[in-house]
Amino acid sequence: MFANGPGLLIVLGGTGAATLLSYPLDQILRALRTVKVLFRNEPFYTEADVEEITDVARVWYRGQIHQVENELNNISSPFLRLGIQLVIDGTPVDDIFDVLQWRVARLKAQERAEAQVFRAMASYSPAFGMVGTLIGLINMLYELRGGGFDEIGANMAIALITTFYGIVFANLLFKPTAVKLEARTNQRVALLGLAMEGITLLSQKRSPSYVRETLLSFLTDHGDEVRQR
Repeated sequence: MFANGPGLLIVLGGTGAATLLSYPLDQILRALRTVKVLFRNEPFYTEADVEEITDVARVWYRGQIHQVENELNNISSPFLRLGIQLVIDGTPVDDIFDVLQWRVARLKAQERAEAQVFRAMASYSPAFGMVGTLIGLINMLYELRGGGFDEIGANMAIALITTFYGIVFANLLFKPTAVKLEARTNQRVALLGLAMEGITLLSQKRSPSYVRETLLSFLTDHGDEVRQR
């Protein structure tokens, strides 16, 4: 009863066409490829990054520069590896921050653009649902001139089902996908912020234990530090 081919074609076809007109094809394909990440529990390796920074801080604190370069090969994060390499090269902290913040801004812009594709689809879908409703009503009124009840009922079904499709696709698929992509971006940016703090502590040649405890404080749930009734 809720399966209607013409209604689906109007809503999904119209939404897809409007999206193609609004965004470059490569951006749409990149957004669609990102969707597969939402269906698995993506690890962020936060604790692993803390341990890698601590290991580098341990040899850097001792002045073993060649050992630090060896430790770089064990770091899996390109962002963290770049920051530590800049510290080893003696780059000023302000310059390191400029480079890393530019990379964070680029990541945020790219991933928010991907989420915006689904935001746009969520706005187009109900609109094309209304288009389908108007088409169904026009056909229904046309059939009133002499058509049977079967034709009138079929057109009325299209008129109603397209609105239903538009609302369901917008609020059950497109908008939740955008929200989840934005939440993923916030998590990734927070992880890069943790790496930037670790790089700052390395440039100051802080002790390994201080570096580790400072970074772990970012991961601690501070809810128990607030006064409870």
